[in-house]
Amino acid sequence: MHIVVNTRLLLYQKLDGIGWFSYQTLKRMVLLHPEVKFTFLFDRPYHEDFVFAENVNPIVLFPPARHPLLYIAYFEISVKQKLKQLKPDLFLSLDGFLVTHCNTPQLPVMHDINFLHHPKDLKPAYRWYYNYFFPKFAITAKRIATVSEYSKRDIHLNYGISLDKIDVVYNGTNEGYRILKEEDISVTRQKYSEGKPYFIFVGSQSPRKNLLKLIKAFNLFKEASSSDFHLVLAGSSFWGNNALKEVWEQSEYKNQIHFTGRLAQEDLEKVVGAAFALSFIPYYEGFGIPMVEAMAAGVPVIAANTSCLPEIAGDAALYVDPFNTQDIANGMMRLVQEKGLSALLIEKGLVQAKTYSWDKSAHLLWQSIEKCLAKF
Repeated sequence: MHIVVNTRLLLYQKLDGIGWFSYQTLKRMVLLHPEVKFTFLFDRPYHEDFVFAENVNPIVLFPPARHPLLYIAYFEISVKQKLKQLKPDLFLSLDGFLVTHCNTPQLPVMHDINFLHHPKDLKPAYRWYYNYFFPKFAITAKRIATVSEYSKRDIHLNYGISLDKIDVVYNGTNEGYRILKEEDISVTRQKYSEGKPYFIFVGSQSPRKNLLKLIKAFNLFKEASSSDFHLVLAGSSFWGNNALKEVWEQSEYKNQIHFTGRLAQEDLEKVVGAAFALSFIPYYEGFGIPMVEAMAAGVPVIAANTSCLPEIAGDAALYVDPFNTQDIANGMMRLVQEKGLSALLIEKGLVQAKTYSWDKSAHLLWQSIEKCLAKF
């Protein structure tokens, strides 16, 4: 059996949500199935850490696919030609991008379709590409994998794909997220929040992550509580951050709001584990990995009550309305003042986090692959 895989998001020391999904699932599948030949397609020089075993053949194709026009050139020309040449049994794409008008059976992992619901969050060229091509990809695919029941229904309702054709492959969580010792918490807080307890957000600064309202809610929380809590925002920057910068600069508490930028994985695990709580209130999400990571680290979670988040967190989160700044602030206040609430959420979170693992993710993805390869 020969499977060609789109691995363009396997970027050394720069793995994000889809990158981690790709790394963790592929590594397990490659090692568990030495009888299968895997060809990994990269769009730039790759790191040897991503060649997991002898049954992996890495190939670099041109051009680097980092812009909609380059996406088209990469997938519709380079990848299409390579598939025609190799004639594999399956093309697996971990970021959902496919090739149109291709004879090779194709399985995309469509993590979510946020661009359909919130197109203005993207630059025009990206907005056009996703909303033009992804409906075509959905129709082209032999099957589709996605990361939550919410996303499964979303794809079904908006693209008209049969539910029987869509498989749910939940994300896992990296093993480094764990309960920290008090001394590690103290050292980390000194580094990121002047030694003070803090609420943390993890993710990019994309508009759908709702950081404008999070900062405004933090302002309200500070005004009402007169507490020494800080807010730490961990993650990469995003285009068009002028509004976010303006809200931060206007905050009376801006010296207690810290932007860390992208962190190394070890540092991210520590800054999450040392937090008082995770405040994760995006108005649209396909899975919400930071919630599960925080739970595994024994950190209580405040979460938006929208999209997939209640499905993923279950009863182990304190839910708030992400469109209501006061409600978000009230959630922060409850967690600080309500006796026993934090401990209860931590206890439930540690249990809920065990629901998800990369071993399970790899198993579910392989099941989806087997369905694609089945002749009947």
